[in-house]
Amino acid sequence: MTAQTKQKGEIDAGALEKHVLQLASAIGERNVFRPAALTAAAHYIEKTWSDQGYAVSKHVYETHGQQCANLEVTRRGDRYPEKFLLIGAHYDSVRGAPGANDNASGVAALLEISRLFQQQHPAISVRFVAFVNEEPPFFMRSNQGSMVYAKMVKNRGDDIALMVSMDCIGCYSEQPGYQRYPPFFGFFYPSQANYLAVVSNLTSRESMHLFVEQFRAASDFPLEHLATTSFIPGVSWSDHRSFWKQGYQALLVTDTAFYRYRHYHRASDTPDKISYPMFTRAVVGLHRTFTQIAALDWPA
Repeated sequence: MTAQTKQKGEIDAGALEKHVLQLASAIGERNVFRPAALTAAAHYIEKTWSDQGYAVSKHVYETHGQQCANLEVTRRGDRYPEKFLLIGAHYDSVRGAPGANDNASGVAALLEISRLFQQQHPAISVRFVAFVNEEPPFFMRSNQGSMVYAKMVKNRGDDIALMVSMDCIGCYSEQPGYQRYPPFFGFFYPSQANYLAVVSNLTSRESMHLFVEQFRAASDFPLEHLATTSFIPGVSWSDHRSFWKQGYQALLVTDTAFYRYRHYHRASDTPDKISYPMFTRAVVGLHRTFTQIAALDWPA
């Protein structure tokens, strides 16, 4: 593995690609306007988790005349079983797109990281959630899957120490000038699209700094970070926003999506566009980071 030594029990590059191909090619566009495909994607995730030895919880709600489900599994912590590190990714795709990077890449990472956690003994519980209905027309509305889920866990009093949303994490390029930014940000960040980004609002900035510290201790994969107002386009454009709304600490991990990925929300968002070697390195770094965060002594 380039620039890193693959350790026993680490991310399987072939499995990542297999998950992307299954979701974005074999199943393809998956949303409430393609209900059979959306159901097929949910079944694929559920079966993968069941095969990994997890008991899958399905949180079903109805919208647009369809039964939709957020899917959840948990690796129980040894010392703090009632405190959670929540790792999430949405499994629907936008209308008209097969969603390889957005967001089969995030789901593939979710499935591989969950597999490895079955072999681990975290201090806090690690919960993995596949969210439905992140894309329009649900985004930022009450029937967005993560909004429904975040309200549910807040109402039942779940102690979520940190939520991390993985969304669009498969596109990388060493070409100078490939990376784009909002106005003025380009003065402070690289022109090459060869890094993973961690984004938070100002309230979650301490959690962001913790994540960045742990990632850099665990991986040499390039990482950039930003804590800023949610008014900057893209900063709040994923499922982490739903947890901000409920008062939780939450972060977005991304390749910066439309600031980099030319196929964002297009029919051309196909599996062949994923930069698999760098994608794999990024997920290795994420798994190691989550492992370290889950091993910390968290306050009661």
